[in-house]
Amino acid sequence: MLTKGTVKGIISNLVIVEVEGPVSQNEIAYIDLDGTRLMSEVIKVIGKNAYLQVFESTRGLTVGSTVEFQGHMLEVVLGPGLLEKNLDGLENDLDKMEGIFLRRGEYTFPLDEEKLWDFKPIAKVGDVVTAGSWLGEVDENFQPHKIMVPFTMNRQYTLKSIAEAGEYNIYNTIAVVVDDEGNESEINMIQRWPVKIPITTYREKHRPYKLLETGVRSIDTLNPIVEGGTGFIPGAFGTGKTVLQHAISKQAEADIVIIAACGERANEVVEIFTEFPELIDPHTGRKLMERTIIVANTSNMPVSAREASVYTAMTIGEYYRSMGLKVLLMADSTSRWAQALREMSNRLEELPGPDAFPMDLSAIISNFYGRAGHVVLNNGHEGSITFIGTVSPAGGNLKEPVTENTKKVARCFYALEQDRADKKRYPAINPIESYSKYIEYPEFEEFISEHISSDWTLKVNEIRTRLLRGKEIAEQINILGDDGVPVEYHITFWKSELIDFIVLQQDAFDLIDSVTPIGRQKEILDIVVDICRTDFEFDNFNQVADFFKELIYVGKQMNYAEFESDKYNQYREQLKTLVSQKKI
Repeated sequence: MLTKGTVKGIISNLVIVEVEGPVSQNEIAYIDLDGTRLMSEVIKVIGKNAYLQVFESTRGLTVGSTVEFQGHMLEVVLGPGLLEKNLDGLENDLDKMEGIFLRRGEYTFPLDEEKLWDFKPIAKVGDVVTAGSWLGEVDENFQPHKIMVPFTMNRQYTLKSIAEAGEYNIYNTIAVVVDDEGNESEINMIQRWPVKIPITTYREKHRPYKLLETGVRSIDTLNPIVEGGTGFIPGAFGTGKTVLQHAISKQAEADIVIIAACGERANEVVEIFTEFPELIDPHTGRKLMERTIIVANTSNMPVSAREASVYTAMTIGEYYRSMGLKVLLMADSTSRWAQALREMSNRLEELPGPDAFPMDLSAIISNFYGRAGHVVLNNGHEGSITFIGTVSPAGGNLKEPVTENTKKVARCFYALEQDRADKKRYPAINPIESYSKYIEYPEFEEFISEHISSDWTLKVNEIRTRLLRGKEIAEQINILGDDGVPVEYHITFWKSELIDFIVLQQDAFDLIDSVTPIGRQKEILDIVVDICRTDFEFDNFNQVADFFKELIYVGKQMNYAEFESDKYNQYREQLKTLVSQKKI
């Protein structure tokens, strides 16, 4: 019997309900508003009163309205057909909704209920299976989508029967399993899972070490991220957060891309909806959207729905990871998610932390980032979720609580700098402030030595040092003037500029320069390091500037030429000739 209740108080999206029976934390309830059912979630229980956050506008709601509790937490529907979908934070299919604006109380099913899927069995009758075991697979947009034992089934089962290869819809029974007490359970292609609870149907979760190629040189070369790693991109308005996210989503070596637009401004979300379907996947040559899921909640939607969207996206990511796939999850922007948490915390009159954010903000962010990672499944296959969140600190202040708390848990930090963006040095990642902790991992070092080269890390650390030295000298030149520092200083400064222009800067809108495979990055790094290690002799600083400007010009043209083409080789030889003219 479902518990009922009556509305006693309304504070914007927070509704206080007097309940007639038992309710639990995070339980879902529907509030009746003149025949329209408003979805809400229990966020606090005190005595007979339950505090609900409503996922819709509460305009027109009155004291005395009836409430019906559902007996389960906020859940997502998991099954074939999620790819290519535009969902909201509650997993409603936005394409099925009518009109320009979302109507209150309108909820849609995310999957196609009539489509027939071509099912192929994997498991055999008599097999012992547990939650997450693969029973069969269907082809979903050229991806092998595994049909699994539901994650909620937490015992050992014996497979009694399994459907033959053929076409079935999502509701058709494809397997029957029996537990040790002889109870039978029928399994179809769909299952449900609460979004706030991680899916842990794997054998172990170890330290990630495999380089995730993004094609962005300032990430792969200088601050690499790994499969199953975590990173975040803080930056002020206009520094290129969204463009960088688009570039990574498009180019990264991932099977599935999930974009959680959790509270971005509506116009930026529209960009994702209009641009992504047009992008071509460089790996397959087909539409990128075929392997993408968009979970969108704009900043004009209620805060609670915004908060839910990141959890929805992560749960869908964990579902695909359980199939042994590599998932890339991009959240834009986690600041607005944190603001949603702050808003509800304030309405609950909780003790505020720094900048009025919840006291436990650090724990919430840490728990969420902890759900990403590289796992070994029970059947020995590997899967991963790489999570990159963007942070939009007010006024570009990187000392605010969301950035600081994210910094504690994310292993990669890509600080977008206003000054670099103003100088049009894109991507505007500050090479000195940014870091990747994966470089320090011995497992990663081993992987790099085996797959790229044994002196890769040494060279990366060298160019990092040269960039820092170049920045220090640039400040001295600004104070003392060009004549006030020795020629050697100018050479050191221009060597750091060479690294900046040829390695760090990249054209996101050029067909060739936008994506640089790791083999090409190795060659660029080798060329630049060799030049930096060369000793030069000049009479004055003007000669230094002219020489290095010519080198930079040739190097940039080389970046725009197709790898190992005649044009590319021509520019490479030109660089060698220039260097040989001036070296000691």
